[in-house]
Amino acid sequence: MAALGVLLCGCATTAPEALAANDPFEPSNRETFHFNQKLDKYFVVPTVGAYIFAVPQWGRTRVHDFLDELSLPITFGNDLLQGEFTLGRQTAERFVVNATLGLGGLFDPATRFHVPNHGNDFGITLGVWGVREGPYVVLPLIGPNNPRDTVGFVADFYMDPLHYIRYKQHIWWDAGHEYMTLLDLRSQTYQTVQGVQRSSLDFYSSMRSLYRQLRNNEIRRARPESQQLPAF
Repeated sequence: MAALGVLLCGCATTAPEALAANDPFEPSNRETFHFNQKLDKYFVVPTVGAYIFAVPQWGRTRVHDFLDELSLPITFGNDLLQGEFTLGRQTAERFVVNATLGLGGLFDPATRFHVPNHGNDFGITLGVWGVREGPYVVLPLIGPNNPRDTVGFVADFYMDPLHYIRYKQHIWWDAGHEYMTLLDLRSQTYQTVQGVQRSSLDFYSSMRSLYRQLRNNEIRRARPESQQLPAF
């Protein structure tokens, strides 16, 4: 809410095309976007490069599988909140199989047993419940977002059972968990993002469009957007 207030105060005028793209805070959003780009260029990308150089593909796959295992309780909770009980069953099966046969999530035998994987979060849950996304915003460090997904991000934090376990150095563990999640994500999407940037006349607009399409597709679970089909 504080970030949204700063963005609102920073926008004296709003171009019609920005309103059409649901981006009334475009001037401030672009400034934050450029800040994030500099942070990505001078800190995140070099770290990702060092991670890819130092850790072979086999090791990066183990890290990815382990992080995915840690995210399954959040996915399971949101599956149930959306009434997706088949997906919830699959999530529970993946968690049990990978926690046991997969040695605590370091391996992914559930996929070999034809138990598909999927992601879920409370932002998607709110969208399924009919909550509108609100204006597009770019948040420092986080990147593309909207009020609905910001609320979802906070809700997912409190849904994570790991945050209720108190042990020595748990704050450092939380920080390491979030940072390794970022490294894992960027190492997998680095080439794709670079391709979008090279082929875009306006990288900011391209990322805005891709983010909104991705989130809408996740909310629909890849089902056709029937409300926008022509009425024959």
